[in-house]
Formats: sequence, C-alpha cells, structure tokens
Amino acid sequence: GEEHYNCISALHKSMRGSDENASLYWLARMLEGGEDPLYVARRLVRFASEDIGLADPLALTQAVAAYQGCHFIGMPECEVILAQCVVYFARAPKSIEVYRAYGNVKECLRMHTGPLPPVPLHLRNAPTRLMKNLGYGKGYKYNPMYKEPVEQGYLPEELKGTDFFKEQKT
Repeated sequence: GEEHYNCISALHKSMRGSDENASLYWLARMLEGGEDPLYVARRLVRFASEDIGLADPLALTQAVAAYQGCHFIGMPECEVILAQCVVYFARAPKSIEVYRAYGNVKECLRMHTGPLPPVPLHLRNAPTRLMKNLGYGKGYKYNPMYKEPVEQGYLPEELKGTDFFKEQKT
C-alpha cells in the first residue's frame, strides 16, 4: 500500500542526504518486508543519474551492476549487493546538473509554438546524391580530424546562444 511508496521515498531521500545508516535501514525494511529487489534496483538506476549524475559517473555503472546481480541471484543473496549500492550512493557526491539541463530542454520543447526548427543542413546526413545536391552535410567539420576545437554550430539557428545548463540565453 502507501508504505511501499513511503519507504522508497525515505530510502531515496536518505541517500540524497548522504545518511548511509538511514539508507541501509530503509533498504532492509523494504527487503525484509518482502519488497521485490528488482524494484529497488530500478529505483537505484534512476537515482544514479538523477541525484549523483556527473559528480560520480560510475554510479550508473554501480546501479546497473546491482540490478543485474539481483536479477541473476535473487533474494536473499542479492541483499548485500543492494546494500553495497545504497551505501555507495549515500557516500557519493551529488549533482543534479544533467537532470536540470534535460528538464530545461523539455521545457523549451513544450513552450515552443509552431513547427520545431529544422536540423541545420551541415548536420544532416547525406546518404543520397539528391541530399548532397540539396546541401545536406555541406560544410560539416569532422571534429576528430582537427587538433584544435572546431567552431561549428550544433543547435538550430533559433536556439543559438541557448545554454540549457544555465537556463538562459548567453
């Protein structure tokens, strides 16, 4: 019932708050109460990107490994896998930079009126002669061929200067 959601919320917020003891408590309460370990593992995968993100990019690897470990061996053996992941997450640095930036992109798309801006011609793939003749791919600079950073736009012209990480136009 409702306690299912209350306990997962408490686990999530305990890890976010870097409280490893409370995180283990809520995990154990869920698992000992019969919660599906794969449900907990799925929530940990989400937490890895939502709350830890780029502060520790290996967190997502930890979460996916924990999910796979739980899938392979099940309860009760997988409890220690989840416990290790939960403590790792509680101790990990946190960053919501990507989570916020992606939310800003979604908001930009929702607020847009009319047709969405076209993909710039130089970014379009040109698998046919007709597409090449129409200018698809023309002027594209293949970054690995350059030693220095390449000056090249990647957003549609209408979004030039938009920085979704800063939530404002530059």
